[in-house]
Amino acid sequence: MKSQKTLIKLATVLFASLSLFSLSSPLANAAGQQENPYGLIEPGELRVASLGDAKPYTFTDASGNFTGFDVEFFTDVAHRLGINKVVFIGQDFAGILPSVANGRYDAGVAAIGITPAREKTVDFSSGYLAGYLTVLTRKDTGVTDVNSLAKHRLAVVQGTLQENYAMQHFTQTDLVRFPDNNAAISALNNGTVDADFLDYEAAKDYAARFNLVHAADIPSFDAPAGVAIAKGKPAFKAALDKAIQASMQDGTWKKLYQKWFPGSPMPKQYLPHSS
Repeated sequence: MKSQKTLIKLATVLFASLSLFSLSSPLANAAGQQENPYGLIEPGELRVASLGDAKPYTFTDASGNFTGFDVEFFTDVAHRLGINKVVFIGQDFAGILPSVANGRYDAGVAAIGITPAREKTVDFSSGYLAGYLTVLTRKDTGVTDVNSLAKHRLAVVQGTLQENYAMQHFTQTDLVRFPDNNAAISALNNGTVDADFLDYEAAKDYAARFNLVHAADIPSFDAPAGVAIAKGKPAFKAALDKAIQASMQDGTWKKLYQKWFPGSPMPKQYLPHSS
């Protein structure tokens, strides 16, 4: 049988060990927050859900690398946060927000318009882009404006602002949903649909490539694009907002806009201003 003195010594050692464990836990948590203040999947890396066919916003080049306005702009924003590794992964548009919300990605970047419905799923940075929506068609369809869309088949990408707008305003039109722009344009070219409703800048590229025409251009300044992030990350959102504003203020945003949208109207709210 162990002596009373030995039992007392064991009890003392056990108590000391428990005390050290209880003290080390908050210290470990504090250290973890310092190493990963934004709660990223991998510290020092941003995993970004995006699109591979939304030129000039986000698309893959001939080498399979992501490029475009959103890609270059968000990469600049990430660098301002001290994050040099930014990995873009292609997704169907409808899957971007759910994947960001459940933590599969750190952010969603694909000219994603900020709407009340989407804010129920994710949080957004401050807005960084606004533009127009376009009805694109072939020359033989008889679609010449918004009114002539009635009783025609109109392609939309599922989950986009265009789909939501069309459901509200083109009530006499037969909407046909697609996973991405390329599929929708293919359907337009082969006659499956009569028109495609998409972003203005993307429409310019497709019109030039496939000899398509703009039937209507509709302002969409009420839902500016923002960076989508999971809810419950206030430090991440605040850092993004600060970096986005800094990029606008020092002229980086303007330079990238002129590069990717030559000749397009430039929203004044994103240009440098006097403090």
